[in-house]
Amino acid sequence: MTKLLFKKAILIIAATTTFSLVNAQKIAHLSFDSLVGLMPETKTATEAAQIYLKGLEQEIVAMQTEFESKYKDYLEKELTMGDLLKKNKQEDLQQLQKRIEDFKTQAGQDYQRKQAELTAPIISKAKKGIEAVAKEGGYKYVLDVSLQSTSVLYSEPSDDVLASVRKKLETMPLAVIPGTNNSSNNSNKTMPAPNKNNGAKGTK
Repeated sequence: MTKLLFKKAILIIAATTTFSLVNAQKIAHLSFDSLVGLMPETKTATEAAQIYLKGLEQEIVAMQTEFESKYKDYLEKELTMGDLLKKNKQEDLQQLQKRIEDFKTQAGQDYQRKQAELTAPIISKAKKGIEAVAKEGGYKYVLDVSLQSTSVLYSEPSDDVLASVRKKLETMPLAVIPGTNNSSNNSNKTMPAPNKNNGAKGTK
């Protein structure tokens, strides 16, 4: 009988310990998209991306202008051209048109690569800030609530740590954006004041 009571006591202690450990796993959440959007480096990266995109667009316009000029010249002289010259001009126009289409496709891919290159340091810094706040606050999980739809059907109330992470990021050096001077020109910049509409979604 004594052994049975002892086993029950052990089971109760084990269950209580497990329950305490589960309850100790704090959960927090934030909108990662909002956090990145509020970082001053994002403006620098966006401006750099727009300049890069403008250069690609200008090249496309130049190629299209060249095509239109050659095509207009072809139409004006078509009746006086011999078959060999006409064939050569037609092939030249076809090749130029193909170059334009190929460049457009490559330009889109190149722009996406450039965007990823510019935002990589920002995302890395944001994740480091989240990790620091999570460790300081004792959070086991930090959920990203950027998307409107989610596969999570149920979750306990969690703390919105967006403000805490923003404050942590303000103490960190600016992320260095490739091809820009933000590391020196923006050394004194801090994140903008929080939007009053970005209140906590969960309960603390």
